[in-house]
Amino acid sequence: MAIRVIVQGALGRMGRETVRALCQDADITVVGATELAPASDRLGLPGGGSVPLSGDLAALLDAAPADVLVDFSLAAAVMPAARVAAARGVNLVIGTTGLSPEDLDEIGRLAEANGIGAVVAPNFTIGAVLMMHLASIAAAYMDSAEIIELHHDGKADAPSGTALTTARRMAQARGRPFVSPPPPGGTAGSRGDSIEGIHIHSVRLPGLLAHQEVIFGGPGQTLTIRHDTSGRECYMPGVLLAVKAVVRRRGLVRGLGALMGLEEPA
Repeated sequence: MAIRVIVQGALGRMGRETVRALCQDADITVVGATELAPASDRLGLPGGGSVPLSGDLAALLDAAPADVLVDFSLAAAVMPAARVAAARGVNLVIGTTGLSPEDLDEIGRLAEANGIGAVVAPNFTIGAVLMMHLASIAAAYMDSAEIIELHHDGKADAPSGTALTTARRMAQARGRPFVSPPPPGGTAGSRGDSIEGIHIHSVRLPGLLAHQEVIFGGPGQTLTIRHDTSGRECYMPGVLLAVKAVVRRRGLVRGLGALMGLEEPA
């Protein structure tokens, strides 16, 4: 039986790409979509046909029962939707960034209390997950590191969720503080935010999509691990992986790494 999916934020750039990818998978059926203030009550699907489009998730779920809610909307919209969906036994796949630790804890509680699965990932790109994994391995051997993350000018948060997750995983894998060389002249105004002893530099420009490099430094050497995206279709294999995995899980999974066998579920 096909997995029934509702997409929240379906008219955004990521939402449209998600709907397109889901409709191309024979194991998944898109049954509805939400948007903050839709101009129509139907969303046309690639290849023909349409599904209900609504600003009221509760009413939509009553009319179109679903197995999974995929959320690519805004941070402010995630928690109200997660509460509504979880109360109806709908599994959660959340790619929206900007959630607080308290939000993540609540999603975990909602999943446990309602017997559902929830996957929250700051980045659904398989290559980005591998980049973070490789950076965590290198962190044990290189004493200093900085992160440069570059995104399109429409990205709301900075540093990116991927950069923050990378820094935290590097620090956890290392088990001891990174060495941050003091800035010349004693001023650090241009060094970016320091997370776990790692300076993170955020670039926002038109013409970019999503890029990140982790630069490690040691005596007489540097190591750079970089990931680049050129189109939003890069996120879709990870989204499909999460949708198919979440219906078989209970509780919260943070990131794709656990689904890829790279780490234990958090």
